[in-house]
Amino acid sequence: MIEEFLRNKKVGFEVVRHELAFTAQETAAADHVSGYEFAKTVIVTDGAQCYMLVLAAPYAVDLKKASKLIGKKLKLATEEQMKPLFPDCDVGAEPPFGSLYHLPTWVDESLARREEIVFRAGTHEETIKMRYDDYVKVENPAVGSFAALS
Repeated sequence: MIEEFLRNKKVGFEVVRHELAFTAQETAAADHVSGYEFAKTVIVTDGAQCYMLVLAAPYAVDLKKASKLIGKKLKLATEEQMKPLFPDCDVGAEPPFGSLYHLPTWVDESLARREEIVFRAGTHEETIKMRYDDYVKVENPAVGSFAALS
């Protein structure tokens, strides 16, 4: 689905197949890219609405910063809350396009400094590599600071 979405948006991208990997850092290593280029997604909720946060693999979401940025008290969404939001994705392999899933999307400013990003394509065995500027053109995420070294 994500490949068709990107083709329809007429942006360049490369699909990379790799061995099964579950964590963002494992996936970055399998793809032979820096964790700082790997865009992982974290889903948070205020209890009524879910939000997609996109940040580099080595970082964790600082919930206080994210709450302040979004203006709502946030907590991490559970797998049970996430499953119905991403019916076409493996749990934990969501691509960073909240617009496809009707989710407001925020990207951490640390990724905004990257020329290219790599992210999961909905499975634990495929990633997509594309220019960060093309990602912004397609997704138009809000940009802010909510990452902390984990």
